[in-house]
Amino acid sequence: MMKFKSLLIATLSLGGLTALIHVLNLNQIINLPASVLLILRWCAIFLAIWLAIEKKNLTTWIIVSMFIGIALGHDFPEIAKPLKVLSDIFLRLIKTIIAPLIFATLVVGIAGHSNIKQVGRMGLKAIIYFEVVTSVALVIGLIFINLSQAGVGSELQAEKSQIERGSKILEQKQTHDVILDIFPENIAKAIFENQILQVVIFSILFGIALALVKNEDKKASMLLFTEGLSETMFKFTNLVMLFAPFAVGGAMAYSVASLGMGVLGNLFKLVMTLYAALFAFVALVLVPIGIMVKLPFKIFINAISEPVSIAFATASSEAALPKALEKLIDMGIPRKVVAFVLPTGYSFNLDGTTLYLSLASVFIAQACGINLTIPQQIHMCLILMLTSKGVAGVRGASFLILVSTVSSLGLDPQKAFAILAVDAVMDMGRTSVNVIGNCLATYVVAKWEGEV
Repeated sequence: MMKFKSLLIATLSLGGLTALIHVLNLNQIINLPASVLLILRWCAIFLAIWLAIEKKNLTTWIIVSMFIGIALGHDFPEIAKPLKVLSDIFLRLIKTIIAPLIFATLVVGIAGHSNIKQVGRMGLKAIIYFEVVTSVALVIGLIFINLSQAGVGSELQAEKSQIERGSKILEQKQTHDVILDIFPENIAKAIFENQILQVVIFSILFGIALALVKNEDKKASMLLFTEGLSETMFKFTNLVMLFAPFAVGGAMAYSVASLGMGVLGNLFKLVMTLYAALFAFVALVLVPIGIMVKLPFKIFINAISEPVSIAFATASSEAALPKALEKLIDMGIPRKVVAFVLPTGYSFNLDGTTLYLSLASVFIAQACGINLTIPQQIHMCLILMLTSKGVAGVRGASFLILVSTVSSLGLDPQKAFAILAVDAVMDMGRTSVNVIGNCLATYVVAKWEGEV
């Protein structure tokens, strides 16, 4: 234990020193050669690797891999850029897990351990909770951007690459009907397109149908199959998660190498405002909700640390879903609740994304020199309350919603393209809050149902 503490102190001290020198540009003041700073940085990295070996913990490896990725991206960008393939492999493997895992856990929960009335009751409670919390998130986004005035005086000039990227997303825009898109027309198509909510609806209906089967032998054989599938997919998840540190390191290396450490530029104030608002949302909304439902915070934090760190590094909620399912079940929340509420929240409870949308919309208005009145901002929130629901399966959904919201306010939607320069940095924060919010929502609904 003493060895681990000493190693931790040494790692934090050396890492903190190198970060301080870099941030404050002390190397220029004291004429410190760049090679010395490079050596110090990588000494800290090797100490962190040693720390992870001693700790023997996946979360530690993921965090250490994030710093390795940042260092690789900063020091060796040409080596770092191809490492994106590691995160792409990981995301592909995760997508193969999600549909069978949700299907198996929901069917077992509904047909084996639940009743049809409880499913409806859980659904109603979850939707009410989602709507209230996401509405608060919208308001917090508005408050922070109005306080910081981050867009005032900003010159939003999108570069050619950002215009091309934004145009590509808009060209791929799908006709989206929030109600109709909830229901699958073809389960194979829903799985292929990774439409999580459609998989949930199919699984619920299948579980209800299985619960209504009168022949106990046939019902038991199907339950035995889905129970076996569920256990197998959780083991599959554990295998895939062994690759997570490589994926996280690859994702961070690619991001830093592609964007550079100075990517924030004129949009630094926007990024800082977003992260301050996300922190305030967690501290002022999610934490009090946890206190009200008597959430065991230490156990909960330990449970979500891996999913949240994966979500932050990969900027993908989907990447965190299988591990979040497993960890919440291990925490003592029944499978039927976790498998129903958590995936549903991925479409209806995007706390971080909704907060970002209100904040970014007002930021663009400020940058255009337009001071939105309180009624106009309330009108904008009402639009976002509708458009931000059920679009998790649409590629580039947050950007599409931002463009449509800005257009509805009579602003130039091209101004939104400039934000794409720092979208990856902001996406990491809002995705992490999405995962935290959905994990908490699962516990809250389970508590209301008396299932914890």
